[in-house]
Amino acid sequence: MGKKEKNYYFETFIKSVSYCHDAAAMLRDCFDNYTSIDLPKSIEAMHDIEHAADEIKHEMMNRLVKEFLPPLEREDIVELAHAIDDVTDSIEDVLLGMYMSNTTELREDAKTFAKIIYDCCCGLQKIAAEFHNFRKSALLREIIVEINRLEEEGDRLYVDATRRLYMEETDPVKIFAWSSIYGRLERCCDSCEDVADMVEQIVMKNS
Repeated sequence: MGKKEKNYYFETFIKSVSYCHDAAAMLRDCFDNYTSIDLPKSIEAMHDIEHAADEIKHEMMNRLVKEFLPPLEREDIVELAHAIDDVTDSIEDVLLGMYMSNTTELREDAKTFAKIIYDCCCGLQKIAAEFHNFRKSALLREIIVEINRLEEEGDRLYVDATRRLYMEETDPVKIFAWSSIYGRLERCCDSCEDVADMVEQIVMKNS
């Protein structure tokens, strides 16, 4: 396999993760200046990001079918591509959940969640940039540990935010809606950790 062909997969992982980062940045910005009137526009823009991410993934899958000797095991490439795509999907699901529940006001905990998700996706960008050099990289493990830490921070926030919701809110409809939204936000953190853990497993398998 030539260097160009080998680099294709690592470069495509970088492109795929860039869409995760774009989605997380949009979620953060949407929450920083949240109005329910603008939510449909944000959803449309988010869907464009998600669609572009899908296109990149499908292109990679089509190429992998024809590849004689990929740089990693085929199942690892497929699983990692799907895991990265799940990050973008899960971020889009947050806005869809808010639209379906007609959320008109944003709780402060949601802004904190969006910042954690953005930080996780920044970490995924660093992982993707280092991935091609995984046998020699001294940074890769360090970044993976940081994403694990951020996911744990997200878990704690989920528990605390849900408790605050039940303590402060009396409207059962809002309690139900925000319980679902917090769950979707927490899944974003989980999906980022899934990518980091999968990269770690691939590194261990190929080292």
